[in-house]
Amino acid sequence: MTKTIAGWKHVYSGKVRDLYESDEHRDLILVVASDRVSAFDRILSPEIPDKGMYLTELTNWWFKQLPVPNHTNSTVAVPAEVIGRAMVCEKLDMFPIECVVRGYLSGSGYKDYLATGMVCGIALPEGLALGDKLPEPIFTPAYKAALGDKDENISFERVVELVGQEQANALKELSLDIFNRASALAEQAGLILADTKFEFGMNPRTGQITLADEVLTPDSSRYWSEAAWESGNRTDSFDKQIVRNWLAANWDPTGDTNPPALPDEIVSQTRAKYAELVGMLTSL
Repeated sequence: MTKTIAGWKHVYSGKVRDLYESDEHRDLILVVASDRVSAFDRILSPEIPDKGMYLTELTNWWFKQLPVPNHTNSTVAVPAEVIGRAMVCEKLDMFPIECVVRGYLSGSGYKDYLATGMVCGIALPEGLALGDKLPEPIFTPAYKAALGDKDENISFERVVELVGQEQANALKELSLDIFNRASALAEQAGLILADTKFEFGMNPRTGQITLADEVLTPDSSRYWSEAAWESGNRTDSFDKQIVRNWLAANWDPTGDTNPPALPDEIVSQTRAKYAELVGMLTSL
């Protein structure tokens, strides 16, 4: 249930975030991270306590580490009722692209590799296993689907068709640069950044490509413990994988039934994973 916020008009709710437009500043939006959790394109219950706070804290921390323009605006205060889990941001003309970067073979990329030997049209060496490090990070974009639909993995050539050669090159280069910078910082915390996704928009006031939405959070990224990875554990990540695993074992996501409620221990374990990741990174 969305919250009524004085001075802000609710305009959209996604799986996790609620967006509001400012009554006074037409160029600003309020991005509120809820405690909702989703898996298999379904919103689940109960929520994960403090999840929105962890996502916001980590996004703001990363914005401070990265030397790229981002959409946050510091001239207007976050409303008191959502402080700690919301950001006041500038409106951007968003690109219809999920800018995914993969440094390791996992998730849907691994499935594509098994089927074709490629990920988003990029040929990879033979014989790679789940969780293997790639020769170099690769840009594997997706087309942002309408709410309720699934994002579609696309080739770089398709990105060019959608946004033009110049913007496509800029999005690719910027995504890879941010990924490499973030990977180096994650390594200092004993973490591996396996893959992530970025969203960018054009700021109509500055004319700059600008980093938007959440950044390098456990909802948008796959982090592993470096020590666990080196010992052969390629599946234990700092995100909601605990939720996915439990659901897959206790519910058929291809059927027409609603997902079951998450057990208390799954909720608490997921919350602990988010908290541990935030602590490891922000203590650098």
